[in-house]
Amino acid sequence: MGSHQLFPLEVNSKTGEPFLRLPIPFERIIITPLRESDKPDMIRNMRDERVIRWLAGPPHPYLQEHADQWTGKSKRVNDATLAELRNEETRNPGGPLKVVDHCPVGTIREVLPSGEEVFIGDCSFERCGFDEFTGEGHAAELAAELEQNSAKPTGDPTIVWCVGDYLAPSHQGHGIMSAVFSALLNSWAIPRMNARVFRVYTYASNRASCRVFEKNGFHLVKTIDDWKEVKGVKQGLNVLEWQAAGIEK
Repeated sequence: MGSHQLFPLEVNSKTGEPFLRLPIPFERIIITPLRESDKPDMIRNMRDERVIRWLAGPPHPYLQEHADQWTGKSKRVNDATLAELRNEETRNPGGPLKVVDHCPVGTIREVLPSGEEVFIGDCSFERCGFDEFTGEGHAAELAAELEQNSAKPTGDPTIVWCVGDYLAPSHQGHGIMSAVFSALLNSWAIPRMNARVFRVYTYASNRASCRVFEKNGFHLVKTIDDWKEVKGVKQGLNVLEWQAAGIEK
């Protein structure tokens, strides 16, 4: 596929895989699609207490079948997005960049001096799941928010987006995730998805994750002290938001 509709992504000349490279001082970090070969690394990270203690979504214990399901889902979404862009390039070569509903890259890798690309985490966007309403007594509010948000067409600036992210323990605490999120937000989500509203969630005790978003212009909306029990532990929830000027949800 020609690179025009992938802008600002680059394309690996050997594999044809799109990727986004971070600027200095993180130029050894690239963001690519998920690969079948990533499954062992995914499983290892999803079984590491230093990772999973901050994540509500992944099953526990995390099994091969869960990695298979996640990889399959990710590939279907990425392939569909790339096909959409490929078709647009064929239909209208050199035309305006098409607005899409997904980002085709989200897997974070470190490129070693040898050229080996090491899986170190993930950062992905999806329409918001409105986690603040997943506790007890909010089923009606949750259903209404999900229905309204999912009904909005691609490119609608009032779509509310969420973020899911994690880093391998070996790469935590070095500012990598803040740089990754900034790059994906400003290089793809805003210009290529027309994303104008984000609502994100962290455990109340996860100050590091909260700072990732605050450093990227998010503000804390509220903290739900007794949100719900997750994997046997009662958790509080931070709700953070970023919204472009002039947008009314």
